[in-house]
Amino acid sequence: MEDASFFQKLFRLSHPWVVDKVILSPDAVDVKVVIKAPHGDGLPCPICGKKCDVHDHRKRSWQHLPTCQARTIIEASIPRVKCKDHGVHQIPVPWADGRSDFTTLFEECVLSWLKATTIAAVARELDITWDQVDGVMERAVKRGLARREVRTITNLSIDETSMMEGHDYVTVLTDGDSGLVTDVLLDRKKETVVTWITEQKPESLAAIETVSMDMCPAFIYAFLENLDDAKCKICFDRFHVAGYFGEGVKTVRKDEHKALMREFGESPLSGTLYDFLQNSENTDNRTRRGFLALTRSSLKTARAWAIKEQAGKLWGFTMRAWAEKGWLRLVGWTDRCQLPAMKTVGRTVKKHLWGILNAVVHHITNAIAESVNAKIQKVKAMACGFRNRSRFRLAILFHFGGLDMSFDQAAKP
Repeated sequence: MEDASFFQKLFRLSHPWVVDKVILSPDAVDVKVVIKAPHGDGLPCPICGKKCDVHDHRKRSWQHLPTCQARTIIEASIPRVKCKDHGVHQIPVPWADGRSDFTTLFEECVLSWLKATTIAAVARELDITWDQVDGVMERAVKRGLARREVRTITNLSIDETSMMEGHDYVTVLTDGDSGLVTDVLLDRKKETVVTWITEQKPESLAAIETVSMDMCPAFIYAFLENLDDAKCKICFDRFHVAGYFGEGVKTVRKDEHKALMREFGESPLSGTLYDFLQNSENTDNRTRRGFLALTRSSLKTARAWAIKEQAGKLWGFTMRAWAEKGWLRLVGWTDRCQLPAMKTVGRTVKKHLWGILNAVVHHITNAIAESVNAKIQKVKAMACGFRNRSRFRLAILFHFGGLDMSFDQAAKP
């Protein structure tokens, strides 16, 4: 009886739940706590609260946190009531949530560990299976999503992130102000993005002022066709635009370097790739005097570099008319530069100039989304990958969704 009284207080049980007996295994490895469940008729329906007849009893067990290093199991025969309106349902227990095989305190322990390490590590340390830990995470995310209030997003960021090697991506939608992941789509197809947009409430869509993205056609046309005034709201990310200019410079340098090596057996461009790709405004040029001399030469790469550098200076405008004038001047320069790679970049910029100008005027970038993307990749690397997109989505929302995954106080022993 002393043991029963100890566990009665430890689990904070009150009438009608009573610890009946405590059974310790011969090797003292396991301890089973048997709890008496409510009996008799007139138990409330867990959905509507009406008094109902007991339909039957189901014996169930739950794993609790260890007691003095002994694995602790709670066992009870739980009544199921038959409601005229809602059918047969099991009455709730105060120490566990729903259909879980673990107590709420055990699941809270699992969730706290999952914030710091992988599913496999938690399963190994707690001596449970990988699937059981994954189930705890899945229930927590569902609980968090169910109670999450609809947030008004002013600045939305949309970006893709790789799930594994190759072209296997999911789409991550992020609140550009808070940095919280709003949702994760299981691919990057236009139809999937359209479905997400059409599922949002009209007032939520109306609150969106900017949508930051790269120049992915699927993202662009999904919002152009389904978001009011999208052509005034879509902002093409500065760093993705800079990436196009960087790739153009790389191509020009590569071709010119090969030509110089064939003709002269040597090239002044050797070992200069990263110098040409760096942004001079963010670099201490006092240590790059030899490189700066190259930029003043008649090399084709020097011309391409000058175009790239000028593009980097065009993001500081505040007035759309002046910004447009500067970018159109740059596009004209690419047309006249006689460098095919830079001409291609110029055509791309001209085609998407409207979204670039939006980003310039609104001073919007995809930096927060890229930061979240980097954190997602760390989680993926720590987990050594995920089995499928659904599990990947679950992990992203668990770590970066800002969800309230706690249990109700009434569900804690």
